[in-house]
Amino acid sequence: MTVTIDSIRDAARTLQGAVVRTPTVRSGPLSALAGAEVYLKLETLQYTGSFKDRGALVKLASLTADQAKNGVIAVSAGNHGQGVAYHARRLGIPATIVMPVTTPFTKINRTEALGARVLLHADTVSGCMPFAEDMMRKEKLTFVHPFDDEHIISGQGTVGLEILEDLPAFDALIVPVGGGGLISGIATAVAASGRKAEIIGVEAALYPSMRCSLRGEAVPAGGATLAEGIAIKTPGKLTLPIVRALVDDVVVADELPLEDAVQTMICSAKVLAEGAGAAPLAALTAMRERFLGKTVVLVVSGANIDSRILASVLMRGMVRSGQMARLRVTISDTPGILARVAQQIGERGGNIVEIVHQRLFFDVPVKQAEVDIVIETQDVDHVADIIRHLEENGFPTWRLGDTAHSG
Repeated sequence: MTVTIDSIRDAARTLQGAVVRTPTVRSGPLSALAGAEVYLKLETLQYTGSFKDRGALVKLASLTADQAKNGVIAVSAGNHGQGVAYHARRLGIPATIVMPVTTPFTKINRTEALGARVLLHADTVSGCMPFAEDMMRKEKLTFVHPFDDEHIISGQGTVGLEILEDLPAFDALIVPVGGGGLISGIATAVAASGRKAEIIGVEAALYPSMRCSLRGEAVPAGGATLAEGIAIKTPGKLTLPIVRALVDDVVVADELPLEDAVQTMICSAKVLAEGAGAAPLAALTAMRERFLGKTVVLVVSGANIDSRILASVLMRGMVRSGQMARLRVTISDTPGILARVAQQIGERGGNIVEIVHQRLFFDVPVKQAEVDIVIETQDVDHVADIIRHLEENGFPTWRLGDTAHSG
């Protein structure tokens, strides 16, 4: 078997009625932000929250009766494992998922709840591979690769088929890239259609494995990334030549743009996306001039972001945008002074979230104190207005993090 438009169409028939036929929807807010017609392919709506449902089912459906009876094994820190577990349970196939010991408990519990046997081993997905291969041989299991498998690639290619059905024309399609299974399948479908559209992959800057491999460069991959779903150190042997032949460009997104993209997706587009799923928006934002006035499709590949990480991303985004700020205010250490400071902030529309009153640990005169105040505001201009109002009323103030003050 090779990956062709026919294998992708066969995969679509296998998936019909068993996975969500996700919509491709126009986002008005993102279109306004980008100066382009922006459409979102919402793979976030799959049962397990990611496109991995597709390839997993196509692979499982290809097993012989003996293979299905013996069971399958996969290595995953999240989405792939859940896709395999979900469809294996539906088909009555025993599934073992090997996960790194660093995998969040929520992902482990979710995978087990889908009926899989979860084994924890090593610190990384790569480190789990030798253990999984040994288990595969000992228990005569079939290995379900996350991306480097023709059935997997064909299954992921059905995303491209659906986009082609939904949109009569588009200028560019931006796809997250880890090992390359998703973009390989999509690019194969688009190429077969004859559509003249750019296919652009986006990787996390910490894991530029596809980009570097296409250029024949060493891959400097490693580090903690928000887009852990595409944190792959080596692209697939099957996917690399497909990407080389059919994909127009592979770009990278740094961590801060990935954070901003997650926040923008949820706050502006009202779509929950994990780091990998928001990566296409990060790329679009970075290349705004390139796509002005064009029709661009972003493949939102998944929604499985840890709730603690999501909360942190949103709060950090509020700080960057000026919707939340921490001020340090110098006051005299006298009764009622804090009430006056609070009154001044309230008069300018600021909402106090937290106050820390320091008398002992700052280098200030004994009859003075410094107060750290966290406030909610509208934007950076509102923060500046509150600071100006406090200083006009005799309270020296600066925003913590400002390089203009050494305090």
